[in-house]
Amino acid sequence: MSLIRALSKELEARSDDSLRALFDARPDLISPPVPDFSALAARASARLSVQRALERLNRPQMQVLETLHLCTNTDTGHSVSAAGLRKMIPGSSGAAIERILHTLQDLALVHRAEPPHGTPDSAAKQRHYLPVGSLKDVVGIYPAGLGRSYTELVRLQPAFAQRVVQLVSELHRSGVAIHDATTPMEAALALQHWTSSPDALNSILSTAPERTTALLARFRNWAMGAVPQAQRKASIAAEGSDVGPVDWLLARGLLVPLDAAHVELPHSVGLSLRGGAIINDFTLQPPVPELGRTSAVLRRNAALSAISETLRLMGELLHAVRDQPLATLRSGGVGVREMRRLAELLRIDQQQAGLLLEFAALAGLIRLDVDSSSWVQPPQLEWLVLPRQEQWLWLVNAWLASERVPSLVGQPINGSRGVPGAHRSASGSTIIALSAEAQRPDAPLVRKRILEILHELTVEAGPADGTAPVLDAAAVLQRAEWAQPRMARRFSSMIRGVLAEAEFLGLVGSGALSQLGSALAEDNPEAAIGILGEHLPAALSHVLLQADLTAVAPGYLAPALTEKLLVMADAEGQGPATIYRFSEASIKRALDTGYDAAGIMDFLREHSATAVPQPLQYLVEDTALRHGRLRVGTAASFVHSEDEGTLLELLSGPKAAALKLEKIAPTVLVSSAPPRETAQVLRSLGLSPSVDGADEPVVRLRGTHTAQDARPVYTAPRTAPGTEEVEAQLAVLRQGGAAVGHRGGSGDHAGEAGTQLGLEALQRAIRLKQRISMNVVDGLGNANLETVVPLSVSGGRVRVFDPAKETERVLSIHRIIDIEAAGESAPVRDFPA
Repeated sequence: MSLIRALSKELEARSDDSLRALFDARPDLISPPVPDFSALAARASARLSVQRALERLNRPQMQVLETLHLCTNTDTGHSVSAAGLRKMIPGSSGAAIERILHTLQDLALVHRAEPPHGTPDSAAKQRHYLPVGSLKDVVGIYPAGLGRSYTELVRLQPAFAQRVVQLVSELHRSGVAIHDATTPMEAALALQHWTSSPDALNSILSTAPERTTALLARFRNWAMGAVPQAQRKASIAAEGSDVGPVDWLLARGLLVPLDAAHVELPHSVGLSLRGGAIINDFTLQPPVPELGRTSAVLRRNAALSAISETLRLMGELLHAVRDQPLATLRSGGVGVREMRRLAELLRIDQQQAGLLLEFAALAGLIRLDVDSSSWVQPPQLEWLVLPRQEQWLWLVNAWLASERVPSLVGQPINGSRGVPGAHRSASGSTIIALSAEAQRPDAPLVRKRILEILHELTVEAGPADGTAPVLDAAAVLQRAEWAQPRMARRFSSMIRGVLAEAEFLGLVGSGALSQLGSALAEDNPEAAIGILGEHLPAALSHVLLQADLTAVAPGYLAPALTEKLLVMADAEGQGPATIYRFSEASIKRALDTGYDAAGIMDFLREHSATAVPQPLQYLVEDTALRHGRLRVGTAASFVHSEDEGTLLELLSGPKAAALKLEKIAPTVLVSSAPPRETAQVLRSLGLSPSVDGADEPVVRLRGTHTAQDARPVYTAPRTAPGTEEVEAQLAVLRQGGAAVGHRGGSGDHAGEAGTQLGLEALQRAIRLKQRISMNVVDGLGNANLETVVPLSVSGGRVRVFDPAKETERVLSIHRIIDIEAAGESAPVRDFPA
């Protein structure tokens, strides 16, 4: 019976609660909804869906599933029981394997099957299982790290097939206990029989050169290895020049050359090396890493310090971008000159500047202005006026949901070797800030999972005398590789970057997961806000003015105070205790932005914890006296509006900076740009200006409001469908099953089950080299019954051999109406016409 049809019957026999659990674990099965159980089974057997399901399995579950795959044959229906699997997995128990098989069955990755023909009655009473048909394609060519069989290697490796008969004959003539052969397939079977047991392999290796055993040990967990000039070594070894362990193994077929640089350890050899077992490291318990400890107080202080510094730098970054937008390269991203300028303004290195810039972009604090090709600050940015704990949550929510990976900035592109911290152009070898190369679609899922693993390890380690466990990348990766081995490569590529980003946000402090990180791992942002509000020092609203024309910040200043200080003075140094130095140039800058001497002095008196030093007062007053009272400029157009608030927004916003607007009256602005250009820029900002006339340089604005930026709200990656969606799907399945039985549905959805059934039949016939009969529709719509042997199927096409004409052809699958095995009457597949 077809595996999809068998799975369909099993799914239909399940209870509603069992189906709900299945949809909760594999939400893609009902997205979009399916009309009946045949379509549900087809989707559950599809390669992409099985691949997603396998990514959620832990190591023991994957080990049992791969062992089941190696011990069964879905083409012949040869199934296996938990007892049969236990023999291949030392250290396991029948009960443990049965529980795992039951879990895999709940996930629709395996299903019950009839015991193999000839099974004793006692064993036939046990539950036997088969995996879904697409499992072979998903697990790859090396399940459980074991290689392919000799027969498969002969079929797929022409170079090995050409020399395997000579290899076996020479071994036979030299007195080795191996059957002689005259065809490549006979030679493959002889080698397979010769190496089929651990005792036989040990006897073979007893005469091997030194270091052969050590070399083979490298193949215990993976069948393929790199050997320079592998095919050439195989040829030399065939001529009798055994000079080392590699040549010795190649001469006896214990290693098979794949190409010029790689070899493969055949299945029977790998199995014998493992003592006849498929899995030798089976355990139901995750590995427990050895963790250091750090003080809980140190962890909290480090996290709070990181948060305060991040918020301070972000405020300075936004001020710098507002004053001078960041230009982009023609190929995208921010170039090295702009990054160097930004790093000097913020007094940090370029690597940290790139990280900060990425966070600002993913949180929506800066945006790309397509008109000027520059990164600018949005007008009336809400983030600037929020309390500090809400500013932090804004950044964290955006980070959790973003597909950008800030820590990739400065890393090599496509594995090329780069220098950390370097910011080269897009054509260079490293990823630059705000470029497309820092995009990773699976970043939200990986971040959330790493946070959960950090929380798991922290809870398992438990508190001890006011300390917390230190979690490094190796410890987290070790647990991740056990919990989700199919995602190990993605974890390993991102783990260090995610931990650095988490430390940047205060989710990790002094190497340990902070209370804030634990709260977010449990999807409790309200608790994180409460913790941060309780422990984060309040922002200061005063500075200490010094006689040397400096102002010292005794801590983290309020963003509004920092912004105004940066207008009047130049920042120096790093950290919270920043020094702001006043000079004639900085005072002139403040006067140019609209301040006067009295306004500057009032501001300094209001925000200074000490009296204003006399040298500073003289500097302000003398500079103001020399500052021109009359200003001469050019004006090509006027902007008039009764809505003074709109005009103020234009003056303060960066998007209208190109117009060089100046206020000459409460309701009038002047611009150096022509009227029509001014009107065009204003329309791009969402306003509705009107030009009075061709000769009249007046642009009038109706009252309008600029929309506020919405705060980013993080929602965890969807792992389960909604209750209403599940109940609606169950109702359709129960009604659909009663209406259409097991025929595979109707209408458009019939194609989903039908296509999977057809592909399953084709692939089975290819593997078994069976003839099939199929109706093929030509270009005129005429159906022709043909008997052919399918050879391969891919890309919507099937390559077949026609025995009657002794030719090969390629057919489009959509032209095939139905398929049945030659000599059988029941159709295997119903293709939609």
